[in-house]
Amino acid sequence: MISPEIMLTFYRRLYPFKSIFHWLNHEPTPDDLFVKREIAFNLSTPEDVIIRYNSFNDHDEFKKAVCKMNPTRFEIGPVYTSRPRDKRTARPGTFNAAKRELVFDIDMTDYDPIRTCCSDADICKRCWSFISAAVRVLDTAIREQFGYEHLLWVYSGRRGIHLWISDKEAMGLTDEQRKSIVNWLSVVPKDESKRLNVRFGSRPLPASLQTSLDHLAVVFTELILYDQDCFASEKGWEALLKLIPDARVVDALRTQWGSSSSSSQEKWKDFKSEIKHYKKDSSQRTALTAAMEDIILQYTYPRLDENVSKKRNHLLKAPFCVHPKTGRICVPVDPARIEEFDPEAVPTVTQLLDELDSEAGAGAESSEHHSDWERTSLKPYVDMLDKHNQRIMEEVRKEKRGADMSW
Repeated sequence: MISPEIMLTFYRRLYPFKSIFHWLNHEPTPDDLFVKREIAFNLSTPEDVIIRYNSFNDHDEFKKAVCKMNPTRFEIGPVYTSRPRDKRTARPGTFNAAKRELVFDIDMTDYDPIRTCCSDADICKRCWSFISAAVRVLDTAIREQFGYEHLLWVYSGRRGIHLWISDKEAMGLTDEQRKSIVNWLSVVPKDESKRLNVRFGSRPLPASLQTSLDHLAVVFTELILYDQDCFASEKGWEALLKLIPDARVVDALRTQWGSSSSSSQEKWKDFKSEIKHYKKDSSQRTALTAAMEDIILQYTYPRLDENVSKKRNHLLKAPFCVHPKTGRICVPVDPARIEEFDPEAVPTVTQLLDELDSEAGAGAESSEHHSDWERTSLKPYVDMLDKHNQRIMEEVRKEKRGADMSW
């Protein structure tokens, strides 16, 4: 656990309150998107207390409250119909969640049934490849299928990644609409022994999944067959056999693999060879080829924590918070360079404070102001958020100019 003294110094000197304000508010001056926004504080107590329904008039008031409460982290909720801090005095039935970013959460623990390098809360550069593949697929799907543009990916600080979508249409989605989008994007069944059910009978894959498959087939070879070697153990190859819809093929492969210690790539070749025992146009070969594609998707397609996305009033940890167990900062991630991202190289709060101390020791000016982060390794991440904010605010300015001209 990070000490309260370290956390307070981090909030006073390094946390980019102004950038977070611009991101939530979509404009330079305070508007309802920020003023009516819930921000919940997690306090360091034995009961792990959460103080909900805080709201603020501007980023200075926000910073003062954080420094006063000194939370272990804080979470962002929806924009309500009135200020959250006035909730108790609102008339019954008038205080409701009105807007909220469309959010997604991908957690590495959902890949525990298939990854072989780590488990539980542990994560390394190797198993981060599961997250990389998920980000590539989900980022492309959301942009191409829904037309959203303002996507902010944020490393969770430990074992996963969050996506915040700030497009105006996404902000206004109802809970039912959010649920529909999540259901559309959720492909992998929670029960690992169950096969995918996305073909609507014997039809080919939907076009959206076929596009993803072209990329994920490469990921499957590199990650599942070679790096993770998912089918090397008996548990691994038995899980694979459960996904093959042909008893003859399953029996043949189980007999063959039970008496050998072949690698995953060799087992996958064995599976392909069994498929070729059937004639090209036969129904059995068609079904097994489809099963092979489904298996690739099942092992590499994004695994979403669906409950995070379905309701507007869900709380989600704010970017640039400190993860209490790892000390790492929840930093934005560039989806175009997701494969290069190394979760173990993300700066920690103590590292950042050491960087400030080193600068001060070398004679650099030391003062408590909001841009101290510019003199640390946090700078490229805050710059990334600021560029994201500029694109959002430019779109708002264009909308306002269009509205003015319509008069």
